[in-house]
Amino acid sequence: MKSIGVLGGGSWGTALAILLSRKSLSVKIWFRDLNQVEYINKYRENKKYLPKVKLPKNLYITNNVEETIQNKDIILLAVPTHGIRETLEKYGRLIRKDQIIVNVSKGIENGSLMRISEIVEEFLPENKFVVLSGPSHAEEVALDLPTTVVVASKDKNAAKLIQDVFMTSKFRVYTNPDLIGVELGGSLKNIIALGAGISDGLGYGDNTKAALMTRGIFEMTKLGEKMGASTNTFSGLSGIGDLIVTCTSGHSRNRKAGLLIGEGLSMNEAVEKIGMVAEGIKTTRSTYELSTRYNVKMPITEELYNVLYNNKDVKKSVFNLMERDKKHEMKDIIFY
Repeated sequence: MKSIGVLGGGSWGTALAILLSRKSLSVKIWFRDLNQVEYINKYRENKKYLPKVKLPKNLYITNNVEETIQNKDIILLAVPTHGIRETLEKYGRLIRKDQIIVNVSKGIENGSLMRISEIVEEFLPENKFVVLSGPSHAEEVALDLPTTVVVASKDKNAAKLIQDVFMTSKFRVYTNPDLIGVELGGSLKNIIALGAGISDGLGYGDNTKAALMTRGIFEMTKLGEKMGASTNTFSGLSGIGDLIVTCTSGHSRNRKAGLLIGEGLSMNEAVEKIGMVAEGIKTTRSTYELSTRYNVKMPITEELYNVLYNNKDVKKSVFNLMERDKKHEMKDIIFY
């Protein structure tokens, strides 16, 4: 029996805490907002992020971060990417070297361009690190709907242990040694989901979205290969699997943000209206800068970067994508 401390009470952290509590594991989840803690403890509902989902009686809710971390086998990082560094700066000293760190956020840090595993290693170099990713909306996991994900780590035993901890009859977990690929897949697909939402907001059809998704996974794979990932990983759950669900689902925050932008709202107006973090917005900036660093052409990412950060007209960006120079679809399959 493993005990788990969850740092972050958003929709995904709460959903995974519910899943683990249903397995009768010892789970404590930390919320920053004391008022939210008091409300949840009274009504057993995270009304802000997972309304109408009852929290198990054995799931402990607290505002005390030390209590959440102490005497736990596993620490689940469920804070947005831009909050990871601040969280570790404040509370990393409380984490023991033998505690396994499991990250469930998806993004690349602005400025440093670091993946979350790299940020964690900076603060906790001796801890085993595992990332959990894949096509998994919190709303559906909380309702115990069948879901499949992947966990990746440099440490095989840590990956297998986390696989066992999270696996249920409704939550299937695979392992993958490609930490870089799994992290990048989960992060970069949010950019393409923004594009899919913008396409919907502009009134474009299924053809457009299919093109975005197909060429999007191609861009993701190219950058991943340059950064040391296995190209096969992008054909799996954390790549094409997560891309499909994030580009097509009504639950997707990134698609919602894109939809609002396509309908005419600014980036800031879209974020404010959603009321939750859309990781793809910040990740677009980081990925654009990574594409420059690694000299990888990522036309969809570049156009989205210009729309979000340079106020480029969305329809002009679509025109630019469609009017690019002619080329072969696959670099290894060409006419001779």
